[in-house]
Amino acid sequence: MSEEIKKDTLSKEEAEELKRIDLSSNEKKNPRKVTITTAEGKEVVVDLKKKAKFERKAGDIVFYVFDYLFFGLFTLLCLFPFYYLFINTISDPSLVSRGEINFIPRGLTIQNYIALRNVSDLGKSVIVSITRTIIGTALMVMASAFVGFLVTKDDMWHKKFMYRALVITMYFNAGLIPWYMNMQMLGLTNNFMAYIIPGIVAPYNIILVKTYIESIPLELQESAYMDGASHWLVFRKIIWPLSKPILATIAIFGAVGNWNSFQDSLMLMQSAPDLFTLQHRLYTYLKQSTNLANIMNTGGTANVADYASNGKIVKYTISMVSIIPILCVYPFMQQYFEEGIMLGAVKG
Repeated sequence: MSEEIKKDTLSKEEAEELKRIDLSSNEKKNPRKVTITTAEGKEVVVDLKKKAKFERKAGDIVFYVFDYLFFGLFTLLCLFPFYYLFINTISDPSLVSRGEINFIPRGLTIQNYIALRNVSDLGKSVIVSITRTIIGTALMVMASAFVGFLVTKDDMWHKKFMYRALVITMYFNAGLIPWYMNMQMLGLTNNFMAYIIPGIVAPYNIILVKTYIESIPLELQESAYMDGASHWLVFRKIIWPLSKPILATIAIFGAVGNWNSFQDSLMLMQSAPDLFTLQHRLYTYLKQSTNLANIMNTGGTANVADYASNGKIVKYTISMVSIIPILCVYPFMQQYFEEGIMLGAVKG
């Protein structure tokens, strides 16, 4: 009798074990499904991809409708200027000059982009902007990372004074004329280094990096110091790899700022047209188009009208060309925002 009870007990345990094996094999076949244990002790298979079902009230439905409509319209308002530029650059120039292209492109052509080869000094401006963006952004990121790491060290010489002196520059500005006089005395007028040197130290970016480094577990650095590592080795082997998300963020800030900047080119490169940035060149064409439009309004000739219309098309095309490269930066940097680099960095 006892053997039959024991046999029945074993059969139940075996059945439960077989059930667990079946559940685990199902999870391996379909990773979306996981097995959870309820409060009553029952094992339930849950599909992670299925949306949770809940009862939506009338107020919730109205909220979602207005929410989607508002953000949809806002997105269209943000995208329409780019769309308007693009359809004008691929449409018939005669239709563009008459202002007939508003929503749908007509007379499709790529001659406007091909014609950019005939624009004087445009290639030099593109090279200057690309070089400035790459070098300026790289130096800014390296300086922000290293200085942000140093101001987290207690043994830094006059750490509090140095950090406060750095932060105070964010709140006080001498003004445009003193800035120009300072750049002139430093010999940075009509000099490519005027694009690079002033932007290396960025206080706001240094604060961002400092805050991020302070969130990294201190045990990682202490273990390296115990093994005899120097500050430079700790920065290069630990801090730099783990700080990629914040470094990618400030790299985007720096790249956008360097690419779109034209005020320094406008004021400091007056005698060096070969050092004009692409944005400065676009600003020059914009002024030319505006001046020619004024001449037309005061009784200009047909040649002036044709030149003005061509200048308008060139302005649209250069604007589109100047926008596209910086938009291409974001997809390559997006991965660093989503990576969980700190996951599992410290073992208990």
